[in-house]
Amino acid sequence: MDAVQLREAIKSRKRADLSFAAAGLLALLVGLVTLTALMVDLAVDGTARLRPEFFTSFPSRFAEQAGILSAWVGSCLVMLVTAAAAVPLGVASGIYLEEYAPKNWFTEIIEVNITNLAGVPSIIFGLMALGLFVYGLGLGESILTAGLTLALLILPIVIVSTRESLRAVPDSIREAAYALGATRWQVVSDHILPYSTGGILTGIIIGLSRAIGETAPLITIGALTFIAFLPDLPLRAEFPFFSFQWLSSGFTVLPIQMFNWVSRPQEAFQLNAAAAGLVLIVMTLGMNALAIYLRYSFRKRIKW
Repeated sequence: MDAVQLREAIKSRKRADLSFAAAGLLALLVGLVTLTALMVDLAVDGTARLRPEFFTSFPSRFAEQAGILSAWVGSCLVMLVTAAAAVPLGVASGIYLEEYAPKNWFTEIIEVNITNLAGVPSIIFGLMALGLFVYGLGLGESILTAGLTLALLILPIVIVSTRESLRAVPDSIREAAYALGATRWQVVSDHILPYSTGGILTGIIIGLSRAIGETAPLITIGALTFIAFLPDLPLRAEFPFFSFQWLSSGFTVLPIQMFNWVSRPQEAFQLNAAAAGLVLIVMTLGMNALAIYLRYSFRKRIKW
């Protein structure tokens, strides 16, 4: 290849790079513009309803008196159960598959199925939970059922993110620890997990931010669309200071409350739905911002 052909090849590759960069920037702008337009539209319609009474009032048949108290409390409690179920099981499963499980055809089948589960429609998890939790185990239409359903939904995300975070740790760290006589658990707990914590937390929070916006599986298991009471408090003033009765309580969540308001013809309820949507988007963006902050903070501590 002579000098002229070489220059032409370089120019061609630079044009291809610029084209790819432009396409990526265009895709990013499409997403940002869409999100911005959505938030601006919700803010224009719902900002006037974002008063303290909106967060401390129960739903009502009068739009001006309706609030999201039971919805945001229900969302928080369901997310608490989801995290308590999905995080230990997902992280432990990821550690086992990446650090302990033998590499054979059986584990390969498990890995393929876990990856495929991440793409299963959420309504399928709702149907499974309806048969397993509601009818099979007799848990009913409760906060516990909702939390376990969403935990199953995000479990593949937690497992995959845990494995990818563990895989990102250089093998030289493992080899150095083994060379000094450390056991496998000591290598994992003292070296691998501290370096991979940022990535694991990021995957957990992203999974929870997906779960908080889910509607289909919760409607399938019988979540209430109108609820004017709060579950029992998890904490009590008298011994034993803890109560688990709230786990069996009926519930609603922000997406279902929005669905209920949107389905009504009155314009005032549409404004309520816009305000609730704005709250939900802020909660989701806040969780994603926390994931970015945690990842950045833990990455600064990594030194290898």
